Amino acid sequence: MAYANFTVETDADGIALVTWDMPGKSMNVFTAEVMDELNAIIDATVADAAVKGVVFTSGKSSFSGGADLSMIKSMFSLYQDEKAKDPAAAAQKLFNLVGRMTGLFRKLETCGKPWVSAINGTCMGGAFELSLACHGRVASSAKSVKIALPEVKVGLFPGAGGTQRVSRLTDAQSALQMMTTGQSLTAARAKAMNLVHQVVEPDQLVPAAKQMIKDGLKPVAPWDEKGFKAPGGGIWTPAAAQLWPAAPAILRRETSGNYPAALAILKCVYEGLQVPFDTGLKIEQRYFTHVLQTTEAYSMIRSLFISMQELGKGARRPAGQPKTELKKVGVVGAGFMGASIAYVTAAAGIPVTLIDRDIEAATKGKGVGEGLVKDSIGKGRMTQDEGAALLSRITPSADYSDLKDADLVIEAVFEDREVKKAVIEAVEAVLPPTAIFASNTSTLPITGLAKNSKRPADFIGVHFFSPVEKMMLTEVILGKETGDRAIAVALDYVAAIKKTPIVVNDTRGFFVNRCVFRYIHEAYDMLIEGVPAAMIENAAKMAGMPVGPLALNDEVAIDLSYKILKATVADLGEKAVDPRHMQLVTGLVEREGRLGRKNSKGFYDYPPKPAKKSLWPGLKNLYPQKKADDVDVNVLKQRFLVTIALEAARTIEEGIVTDPREADVGSILGFGFAPYTGGALSYIDGMGVKAFVDLCDKLAAAYGPHFQPTALLKDMAAKGETFYGRFDPYRVVKAA
Repeated sequence: MAYANFTVETDADGIALVTWDMPGKSMNVFTAEVMDELNAIIDATVADAAVKGVVFTSGKSSFSGGADLSMIKSMFSLYQDEKAKDPAAAAQKLFNLVGRMTGLFRKLETCGKPWVSAINGTCMGGAFELSLACHGRVASSAKSVKIALPEVKVGLFPGAGGTQRVSRLTDAQSALQMMTTGQSLTAARAKAMNLVHQVVEPDQLVPAAKQMIKDGLKPVAPWDEKGFKAPGGGIWTPAAAQLWPAAPAILRRETSGNYPAALAILKCVYEGLQVPFDTGLKIEQRYFTHVLQTTEAYSMIRSLFISMQELGKGARRPAGQPKTELKKVGVVGAGFMGASIAYVTAAAGIPVTLIDRDIEAATKGKGVGEGLVKDSIGKGRMTQDEGAALLSRITPSADYSDLKDADLVIEAVFEDREVKKAVIEAVEAVLPPTAIFASNTSTLPITGLAKNSKRPADFIGVHFFSPVEKMMLTEVILGKETGDRAIAVALDYVAAIKKTPIVVNDTRGFFVNRCVFRYIHEAYDMLIEGVPAAMIENAAKMAGMPVGPLALNDEVAIDLSYKILKATVADLGEKAVDPRHMQLVTGLVEREGRLGRKNSKGFYDYPPKPAKKSLWPGLKNLYPQKKADDVDVNVLKQRFLVTIALEAARTIEEGIVTDPREADVGSILGFGFAPYTGGALSYIDGMGVKAFVDLCDKLAAAYGPHFQPTALLKDMAAKGETFYGRFDPYRVVKAA
């Protein structure tokens, strides 16, 4: 029988090699068709007496990334459609749908013939769950091998037998650690955890897998053998008595109870280890069905899986523009930011010329890249040869004429209009007519900077976040005259350096910084009210933020906040800034000399390592302090999330952000807005716009007019609308 996604070849030893190689896709993924074909292959190999065993492998450079985007979407849409008619029937249909992959893998596991999974490259999610159902697992020793069950990162958990098999192959603590964090394992680490049996050289992968079958691999999973005991003895042991009371407490400390899927993993493992394997699978299926129905899972899957992939693949790229293969990029400004931009460009295989005022400054900038390469080599992420090749693509220079053949030039000089004006003019004097000019400004509007350009249609903003090599988001900012070709080239560049873009229209602070400073300014308000600083930081983290607002302000630099407040007053007048904020920041910078982490003293003190940072004791003397018992932590949490979400809603109302996917993805990737919400707009949609407006009114009455809901929100509340309904990103695509 011929299959669309698989080939099956049986050798003289009776070993069938099943190769998964989906046509037209860069990576194998699970679809309904793939599962149908895999089911047929199991039946065919069982029925064929000539087949003694099966080796399952990939025909691509990676094994598989797991489930297909469209399959995940269809699961949610089916449930949402059916729920409106009959909630109980909808839940039952979802339960049955969830069980399909579980049943398929269990069928493979109990088919009576040995299966060996030969793992190369990325093997994640459902693909690793399939491998766990095989009787043998061999992994390549190549550095590219990444084995993981990362579902928790998108609001789900391994629901096709993963929680039951991992916890029966390795000790419960390691199993919980792997699944509740979604961490990637190297092949060696997976072997040490007993999750794979062998690690071999890449060219020995299939031969080693076949040899396992020749050596008499039993077609029976350990848990199907009589007398099986889980590693460590299961639940009722002295070791388990130490693990299980602590596990929920540790999870709560790490997640503040915000992630239903993470808690479900604990429940699946704890309950599943006390019952027979098939009963454990039913427990897992039940919890997975429950988690799929939560707002958190729906919102996280939409933003962190579906929307991120769509934006990364160019959802906002103008139609009809040919793709640009960048042959050379110029970066002007070899400070830390510019040097880091040059590094990620070179890491993507693109030659880059790094320009500064003199060759010494430019060479010093290349040194930043040298430091990053050295660090990567030291951590085993890069070989010496790879590092040398990367650095060879960075050419320091003080001569603007070296940009004469660049496809794209990115300006990353000091945040000063006159300095940027001089750079724009110098670059345009040599830039070829086909090239695009991009500014990495973080505060200055692009339209204003483009007035210094003779070609504003080819002028765009590309705003990176620090540290550039780690932050996955890039804001592409459109000036009023920016043309489609400039947008297309900018998005092609962002795709080439493997970052996720959001496209925003021009405004002070663009999208991310507007939201970030609302977060920080709410902390200023709390400090001024006398809320203890430790409560402010802890409440923010309990709300789901990765770092507290005071710690974040130290990273951004308090003197930068001071400059921004002063620039806002200069441009918009004194009423544009809360005078209490100006007084607080002025005192910290001018009187106390506390600039943030950069001078080791800000809201925190930063002693020499290995000592840890701690809140500056002087904070409690700035304002009369409230007693901790008099402060409602839940209200603090609400204030942080609502003030950011309100700002995101304002950017939609003002037409700065036009696609709700970008507000959600931008808020999570840009500054870590509570990922379990799915992002700033999903936070509003998740609770319902009317409920959000009511909450805003309540907070405005108690904490000030900046919480007042906008006209758009009031209108949406009255009409029962959502952001993803009113500003449906797919409707725009269909219209185009």
